[in-house]
Amino acid sequence: MNRGRARQTIFHDSQYFQAFLATLAEAHARFDCIIHAYCLMSNHYHLLIETPKANLGRVMRHINGVYTQRHNKLKRTDGPLFRGRYKAILVEKGAYLLQLSRYIHRNPIEMANPMVEDLAKYPWSSYPAYIGETEPQDWLTRDFTYDMLGHRYKYKQYKAYVLRGNDAEIADFYSKVKTAAVLSSDDFKHALKGSVLANASEKVVVKQLQPELTISDVVNAVARFYHCPISQITSVIKGPSKGFEGRKVAMYFCQELLDARLADMALFFGLGHGGSVSFITHQIRKRRNDDKQFAKRLSDIFEHIMKQVT
Repeated sequence: MNRGRARQTIFHDSQYFQAFLATLAEAHARFDCIIHAYCLMSNHYHLLIETPKANLGRVMRHINGVYTQRHNKLKRTDGPLFRGRYKAILVEKGAYLLQLSRYIHRNPIEMANPMVEDLAKYPWSSYPAYIGETEPQDWLTRDFTYDMLGHRYKYKQYKAYVLRGNDAEIADFYSKVKTAAVLSSDDFKHALKGSVLANASEKVVVKQLQPELTISDVVNAVARFYHCPISQITSVIKGPSKGFEGRKVAMYFCQELLDARLADMALFFGLGHGGSVSFITHQIRKRRNDDKQFAKRLSDIFEHIMKQVT
């Protein structure tokens, strides 16, 4: 979740809401995050997302950064939009995910002055799609939530579940001045490296959700995959080896997996500026989308890289 600076409005009209949804679609496509639910309010948003690739930081940097650019372009302004980095809560997949889905979808009416009388009429959340009132976004995942209800009539039963109101435990969890960083059963907390996360800070939790990787880790792994010296990845090469695939792929994964600045990546790879990195990674993404065999190779390289943190 995140909120506008000084609680300022971040969604002014439908253009802004649509721009944010487009940004979510891009994050889903680029980083393989699973979006279970969303609710966009006037000055904040809630997302229920799953990150199988342990790349939460990269996902959120894209969402907050790209939307800020789009907001400022529409508003003809500049500067930061959000109050700071996003707030992250680790949620146990199970009953807590179902309850949190309900909490997120009830946001428009859980206010002193409700935004709508009927939640189905609020267009900027995933709730209307969950109850069959609108077509879902292609990137919205609902089946896991439906399966947890265990009912045959999924639209009707999910609607009844949401309209019953929030669970007392969830309401208490969010009513606290300092919200905890883990929403789960005690067994789940203890299963995460003993009891390390039982009373963990958000910083510790987020650290568990993203890989302990550096640019050097990515480069070393890519070099091993391509059976080439590291210098062939990091150095600007002229002649027959110019345009070496492994070098471009290394830049691509540094951008996809790490929270690294383009300027730092450019310096590491011997390039003049961050724009060169952005151009090269754009080429790789385009090839990935056009070439299934290459996309499969990228998937294999990703698995090879991630072995370093397992």
